[in-house]
Amino acid sequence: MYERKIIPNLNCGLDLIGEVLYGKWKIRLLWFINEGHLRPSELQRKIPDATRRVLNIQLKELEEHDLISKKIYPVVPPKVEYSLTELGKTLIPIISALGDWGDKNEAFLRSVILKRLKSESQ
Repeated sequence: MYERKIIPNLNCGLDLIGEVLYGKWKIRLLWFINEGHLRPSELQRKIPDATRRVLNIQLKELEEHDLISKKIYPVVPPKVEYSLTELGKTLIPIISALGDWGDKNEAFLRSVILKRLKSESQ
């Protein structure tokens, strides 16, 4: 199992939010859970580029940070559903604002990212 070698700096809000939301798929997971995609298989379909293992790890971390809750139904096969906690719900307007910013600056951001990718491949 991964063991951290450097203790994170948690001295300001940006450090804290980075620690809680660091992970390629966490923001999307929160967004899709908010939209009603509650089952792991639904989330996997919404984020096909992510492996099931990585999604499970990031879902577990979001649960440990009390942003989502996990409910296991006692049926065979087991049924699992995720939902946002009250704290997790407070992130949705922020995620929405970030998405709006990305949409507004889409052309510029896409060109910068593609330029960087092109230079890395040379």
